[in-house]
Amino acid sequence: MPTPFPNADTFVWKDKFIDRYSKLTDFEEYKKYSLCFPRKSIRVNTLKISVEELKERMSKNWKLEQVPWCKEGFWISGERRDIGNTVEHVLGYIYVQDAASMIPPLALDPQPGEVVLDICAAPGSKTTQIAQYMENKGIIVANDLTPIRLKALGVNVQRLGISNTIITLMPGYRFKDMLFDKILVDAPCSATGTIRKSPKTINMWNPDAVRKLAGEQKQLARTAFGMLKPGGTMVYSTCTLEPEEDEGIVDFILNEFPNAKVEKFDLDIKRSECVTEFEGKKYSDEVKKCLRIWPQDNDTEGFFVAKIRKTE
Repeated sequence: MPTPFPNADTFVWKDKFIDRYSKLTDFEEYKKYSLCFPRKSIRVNTLKISVEELKERMSKNWKLEQVPWCKEGFWISGERRDIGNTVEHVLGYIYVQDAASMIPPLALDPQPGEVVLDICAAPGSKTTQIAQYMENKGIIVANDLTPIRLKALGVNVQRLGISNTIITLMPGYRFKDMLFDKILVDAPCSATGTIRKSPKTINMWNPDAVRKLAGEQKQLARTAFGMLKPGGTMVYSTCTLEPEEDEGIVDFILNEFPNAKVEKFDLDIKRSECVTEFEGKKYSDEVKKCLRIWPQDNDTEGFFVAKIRKTE
């Protein structure tokens, strides 16, 4: 069991939130894990160092435990918690990243030489993971809407030795007249899967914001799918557990595009059932092929990931 926040008992959950999430999961388990410190995890940047070399460097002062679904991912623990101040971090050998956040690039499966769009890229955890799988070959367009977040993206791209990435600043839904082999839509969301990292989400959550975000997510997903080459792949992901922002968006794309096909992807990870009906809304059974994980499933952030192919 992870370590609870020292003030875990002081957080006040809204009645609407409790009612809503009690319909989706074991709320007490979700609450328990959401009010615990997250496990620290890193991803080895194989553009600069091999996994074995990194393990040898860091195992003297740190304990590394393999993340089952990502061969470059490790949970890390030691006397220090400031992993960002290590020499290995400064040199770009590692990226501090939640283990669940490593899933979308794995589902996307980018290959060297492809043309890839990361439409909501900052601060760059997934962009840099995509780049290492592409071995710095091909092209990544890494876009974001917020200038200050783009600064972090630029710093991370340089620190990790990435040379195949173009950084752009614009609303994602304004992209047009471009075609990509693969597109990642890691959409802005209500973030109810990341309360253990940002407890303020408990107070910020409200159903109106969820509906507004779902509208923006539909725009992003529609734009992205339209820019896929025939046979191309789009991965849609969020760190929220709201069905309207998750399965609801996948259902929207399936209804909007007859040539959209959801594909299941296998990972060594504990999954929860996806939601096919919630609060009077029914979603396509195809959403069962998506991945939904709660914080209590694998002691990570909560996450939702869908892999959608544009048929030939």
